[in-house]
Amino acid sequence: MRRPARYTTTTTATVVRMVASGIPRAAAASTSRARRLSGAAGWSDTAKAWQVHLLFTCQHELVSRVPDRAPTRLRIPKQVRWTLSAFLLALVVLYLVIPQLEGAGKSLYLLGRVNVAYLLLGFGLEFASLLAYAQLTYTVLPKGGPSRGQLLRINTSSLALTHVIPGGTAAGAGLTYRLLGDFEVEGADAAFGLAMQGVGSAVVLNLLLWVALVVSIFRRGYNPLYGIAAGVGVLLMAAFGGVIILLLRGRHHAVEIVRRVGNYVPFVSGDALAAAVERIAERLRAFLDDRELLVRALVWAAANWLLDAASLWVFVFAFGKVIPPDGLLVAYGLANVLAVIPITPGGLGIVEGVLIPTLVGFGASKQVATLGVLSWRLVNFWLPIPAGFGTYLSLRIGEGGWRRRVEDARQEALHPVAAPGTPDVPALSGASPSGADPENRSTSDSEPEPRPDRSAAR
Repeated sequence: MRRPARYTTTTTATVVRMVASGIPRAAAASTSRARRLSGAAGWSDTAKAWQVHLLFTCQHELVSRVPDRAPTRLRIPKQVRWTLSAFLLALVVLYLVIPQLEGAGKSLYLLGRVNVAYLLLGFGLEFASLLAYAQLTYTVLPKGGPSRGQLLRINTSSLALTHVIPGGTAAGAGLTYRLLGDFEVEGADAAFGLAMQGVGSAVVLNLLLWVALVVSIFRRGYNPLYGIAAGVGVLLMAAFGGVIILLLRGRHHAVEIVRRVGNYVPFVSGDALAAAVERIAERLRAFLDDRELLVRALVWAAANWLLDAASLWVFVFAFGKVIPPDGLLVAYGLANVLAVIPITPGGLGIVEGVLIPTLVGFGASKQVATLGVLSWRLVNFWLPIPAGFGTYLSLRIGEGGWRRRVEDARQEALHPVAAPGTPDVPALSGASPSGADPENRSTSDSEPEPRPDRSAAR
């Protein structure tokens, strides 16, 4: 004989389990409701292996449904991430930074012979490289976005964050993305601009390195470090080329892959990420078809790298040593290609550990190379940190930020939003609560209506 069933509900009050038992339906429903309201555990401890998940569609109808299971997200504990980052940073500081500082201490006597004018010129070239990078960002973004000055402040803020967090390139890109959104740049356009900015800069850097390597090999011979840097560059170029081909030739497959991967990433919507990738693919096709725009972007990317390298050359020259252009580009390219390894913030220690011995190999003394590189890194790495925090504050609470906040407060005061269930509050515009014209209301107040004659009525 078939026994009646009892029904239990989950916390969403939509999915119920039907478990065979002898409890009447009304008693089971009241028991389930009492357990749910009291916060007791669900029926998972007494459920049978063959229980059926059901969905209420009306009062007397149940439809079976297979419960959805959220994808498992891969998460690395924060303690593990910070421990690994601190360990790697300690290794780099111990074996790369401290030896260079010891060498700098023995070279302080050269500071008395430094040419201050060249130091100022090097600072100006470094600032010019930041301007070129802002112009690159302005080129790859759609028209009507932030101005060049605003983009300079956005890039400086992102650079400061990149220089204080190990592997901070992703965090810096996220900050740039959010700041561009504050200037009403659409998410897909901002993502495309950041992608083209990063990929274009990396491609130009590797091309400069390869040209310098070819010239240096013919003039001075082969060095094993050249092969390592060239191999890293080949891997990066292959990865960039694969992504571009996938977006252009297999856009639908790329969108599906991104959607599936996005479902496993915390705080990311797979559908939203897939829509952004599809928009990026469309922008990429239009960007590659516009040859003039592509050439301008490559020119500004090259200007950014060459001005930064020229700043390094001037800082070394300020201490009395002339580095050949091919040797400078080889050392500069090797350091920046290897700095992409996300171990230290902004390649701290890696850049110095590669630049100084490479410049020594191209004829500079250890003392001159050490002071020249450290002086350049003072402007290239350390100075953008306080400057970036200042530009970030100017973007958040500067003149434009205050203007937006005052306008928002004014609009909210003029058009208040009434809470549900409360009477309408009149706007602060001088209108009367009854909707009458203030002038007519004042006239009616000054001339009251005549009272009826009660004696005549009698």
